[in-house]
Amino acid sequence: MTASPPPPRPGATGTEPTLQEGAIGFVSSMVIGLAATSPAYSLAAIIGPIVALVGVYAPGALLASFVPMLLIASAFYFLNKVDSDCGTTFSWVTRAMGPWLGWIGGWAIGMTGVLVVGSLANVGVTYTLLAFGLDDIAENTTIVRILTVALILVMTAICVVGTELSARLQNFLIIAQTAALLAFAITALVRAANGTSSLEATTPELGWLNPFGAGGAALSAALLLGVFAYWGWESAVNLNEETESGSTTPGRAAIVSTVVLLLTYLVVAIAVVAYAGPQFLADNASEEEAIFGTLADEVMGGWSWVVLLAVSTSAIASTQTTIIPASRTALSMARRHAMPRSLGHIHPRFRTPDVSTWAVALIAVVWYVVVDLISQNALLDSVTALSLLIAFYYALTGVACAVYYRHELLRSVKNFLLIGVGPVLGSVMLFWLLVQSIIDMADPENSTTGEAWLGVGPPLVIGVFIFAVGVVFMVGWRVHDRRYWNEKPGVVDPALTGRA
Repeated sequence: MTASPPPPRPGATGTEPTLQEGAIGFVSSMVIGLAATSPAYSLAAIIGPIVALVGVYAPGALLASFVPMLLIASAFYFLNKVDSDCGTTFSWVTRAMGPWLGWIGGWAIGMTGVLVVGSLANVGVTYTLLAFGLDDIAENTTIVRILTVALILVMTAICVVGTELSARLQNFLIIAQTAALLAFAITALVRAANGTSSLEATTPELGWLNPFGAGGAALSAALLLGVFAYWGWESAVNLNEETESGSTTPGRAAIVSTVVLLLTYLVVAIAVVAYAGPQFLADNASEEEAIFGTLADEVMGGWSWVVLLAVSTSAIASTQTTIIPASRTALSMARRHAMPRSLGHIHPRFRTPDVSTWAVALIAVVWYVVVDLISQNALLDSVTALSLLIAFYYALTGVACAVYYRHELLRSVKNFLLIGVGPVLGSVMLFWLLVQSIIDMADPENSTTGEAWLGVGPPLVIGVFIFAVGVVFMVGWRVHDRRYWNEKPGVVDPALTGRA
């Protein structure tokens, strides 16, 4: 049995505009995947906490976190080959396991954008002000909040104006932050080696790459942080309908971007630990500014603004690219009648999903303003809740890959390992991390606020709330419009497996 075909995409009959095919190539696709992870910001956010957990084995934890990401990237690659739908997980899980799981998977993708866009824009604004020495303005909450909302709206407008413009902007931003990170890492390594570090420098060792060096409990917590650091690479695949050779190029770009991220994270992590020593990083684990703020001053002196600007460009780039998966998923859901039809509108001139893009941005603005008014710590707890959504829809995708290809897995060793065993293993690891994350979030002391909401940590409350709202919306829409729920799960068309 093969899956029932989805309804024709808007524009398939020539009566409505479609997304712009071939707008970007492999390099731009890979860059968007990299930019969506916000490498500099992610390192600033997680390197201190990871070192606090596992010490000098932080590079090993980042290496271990890469494994499930690569395995799930393989699932994205093979599923995209047979279903190049910009809804990715939503479309694939629907085809493999039915509309209920497909819908909630799409909801999870959409809500990750809502939860994190405001925080990313806030970091972009704050670090830009710090880079230009405007510390007083950076400490003015009201001004920063206004600038953050303005940045979200500007980056959303760029997304709407066109994918090509977005790609050109991302090319510039990723080059800027990568160059700054490399300059920082090389300088830190050189100063650690020649004894000019002003902190407790230590000599790098190959053993730092051992993920099990610090023990199991610490490693599980560090892996959760590592998964967050890698999250976002699949943005390249969400642009599959707008990419040259859309059935193959985005999948390759996603896999390559995860490898580039691994190398970047390992180099910078080793450099930071070598220059500052684990004690400094552990003592300042809760202060992002201490990693690429204070530490940048220590390493680069008068050139510290370069590193601050790297974090800024990283967050700004990710503000834009994080909107892409949410908006394209909403578009895909709308044209399959799983969401309001208006979200499927495509701008006739720019040929981008303008309504869904603005909808995601405006909901994200409201979420950011409301949560930030509660407290800055509440905003950070909102971002922490992301790990629940990320682990869920990544794991769901891995399982969907094996289920959808189930009749083809024994046709070759490659199919069995890369399409079956690999994605399922990645899913098992992520489901395990999901359970660990829930256990960790249940303790209020592990939250940024340190307060209890409904007896548990705020991140867990936020995560459960997001899923609960999704279930209510899903059931309500099922009552309103049953068409999407008529789709039946099936298996991949054997005629397509030669391309696997």
